Amino acid sequence: MVKKEIHGKRLFVLDTNVLMHDPTALFRFKEHDIYLPMVVLEELDRGKKGISEVARNVRQVSRFIDELMGDARQEDITRGLPLTGVGFADQADLNGRGRLLFQTHAMASRLPDTLPGNTPDHTILGTALTLQQERPDQCVTLVSKDINLRIKATVLGIHAEDYYNDQVLDDVNLLYAGTHELPPDFWDSHVKAMDSWQESGRTFYRITGPITEQWHPSQFLYRTDEPTFLAMVRQVKTSTAVVEMVRDYTGPRHTVWGINARNREQNFALNLLMDPEVDFVSLVGAAGTGKTLLTLAAGLAQTLEENLYKEIIMTRVTVPVGEDIGFLPGTEEEKMAPWMGALMDNLEVLTQSDSGGDWGRAATQELLKSRVKIRSLNFMRGRTFLNRYVILDEAQNLTPKQMKTLITRAGPGTKVVCLGNVGQIDTPYLTETNSGLTFVVDRFKHWEHSGHITLQRGERSRLADFASTNL
Repeated sequence: MVKKEIHGKRLFVLDTNVLMHDPTALFRFKEHDIYLPMVVLEELDRGKKGISEVARNVRQVSRFIDELMGDARQEDITRGLPLTGVGFADQADLNGRGRLLFQTHAMASRLPDTLPGNTPDHTILGTALTLQQERPDQCVTLVSKDINLRIKATVLGIHAEDYYNDQVLDDVNLLYAGTHELPPDFWDSHVKAMDSWQESGRTFYRITGPITEQWHPSQFLYRTDEPTFLAMVRQVKTSTAVVEMVRDYTGPRHTVWGINARNREQNFALNLLMDPEVDFVSLVGAAGTGKTLLTLAAGLAQTLEENLYKEIIMTRVTVPVGEDIGFLPGTEEEKMAPWMGALMDNLEVLTQSDSGGDWGRAATQELLKSRVKIRSLNFMRGRTFLNRYVILDEAQNLTPKQMKTLITRAGPGTKVVCLGNVGQIDTPYLTETNSGLTFVVDRFKHWEHSGHITLQRGERSRLADFASTNL
């Protein structure tokens, strides 16, 4: 089959899961037209009930369509509703948009005998085939998050695509790492336009040059040929930047709750976690890189030793890796306990002590129960956390909208730390490029009160490192 050249105005047939995933998808196709089969409206109607994220998205889609309908007459609906005039965030960008078309008449099934059955997916495929026959001069494209449906469409000769508009990046390898390696000739080319000073025992440099335009606030600078030079960008203005030498947490003089950094990236992460000027921290890395251990150590030190925060709030999204274990008995904390195994394992490592005997260990556990709380994401809406150290584990399984809901719970004096591995996503329809964790890393990189580090080296054990590399 010769691939059809795509040019001019296109007609996109949307699958139901696209609208369930992103209610604003109606407005993401620029000047092209959108076609909604009647079976899609039926599936939206069946999915509107409940309090889940999908149900809320479906109801928002229905509200958008209702606003577009307005006082439209039958001939207006047949011609297509202009995708303008609703309260959408990008209202200024709605000029010159396409039209929203509905299935207004029955379409004869053109499906081959190899696709038996009257399923919604097959009905959508039949609709797309009919539209191809009715509109030979227009490229008809089926947009779906369902890989199998896209495969069937391609087999039948229908042009099919995934929904890409919600992707933050084209490739996860382009994700902001939070570090920048300086070139070997950095000092020679910048020493003349550099000022240095000390303030409260800290060393600062003011650097001028075109290289600073590539830097972001709270980004870390290093040189492989000069291991002692580790700096953090404090301020960036046009072609001038102020950087500060970081505290070395790799040595025994500077420990965080008895923990030392074992590599350069862990050192950078502890500098972010222990900095009261940084309100939001994101740590991305594979299993065993130390994300949870470093975060908990910094939280305990600042909560129990420095009294900077009132308590530690730990939470994560409850997406099972295997079969769901069903409803769990007990209080909110007891229900969340099975999901918080990784956090609790690290907490046990950080609080184990032989001093004081059984009484000392019991006292420590009681203290932790009063200052470390486990909360469910299901009850976050409407809450406000004041002077709290909030840890969100497995953040890669959250959508951008869920991530926004959580982070906006932060009140004055609260620090939010998001941990995750974008290579281990368990939520349906989420990928490395549209995960909520990828979303916040990209959106927060320009804000001076946030920081991000991608942890590279595994420090769990030689067995875990070998398994991670070879399995």
